[in-house]
Amino acid sequence: MNIAMIGAACALGFSAIGSGIGAGISSMAAIGAWKRNYLANKPASFLLVAFAGAPLTQTIYGFILMGRLLSSSKDILLILAAGIISGIAIGMSAIAQGQAAASACDAFGETGKGFANYITVIGLTETVALFTLAFTFSVA
Repeated sequence: MNIAMIGAACALGFSAIGSGIGAGISSMAAIGAWKRNYLANKPASFLLVAFAGAPLTQTIYGFILMGRLLSSSKDILLILAAGIISGIAIGMSAIAQGQAAASACDAFGETGKGFANYITVIGLTETVALFTLAFTFSVA
């Protein structure tokens, strides 16, 4: 077994852990917003699903990065370190995105307004994962 494979696995694994945590956070907020709407006999917007699922994209970035690391011919310690640190960074981005999405669920569920603003801010936290992916590609 090549030690670099551990780094590649960590890129996917840590990204997916963050996605799971972030999606869990945002999903709980979506469910709470729907509950409040149902209790008030107001329509419950399906758009909250977009907020709840936003952190899942970081798993895709982890998978893409894993593939890149597995095909890299760079030093195995660089690949190991890049996979671990980049996977953690992408996963943390997913957690932050889940927290932002939870706030978006609360605000949109209450007002029914501001969807474009909320999704834009959620996209800003996505940028951390994209930058991590791109910058790791440039060195590994």
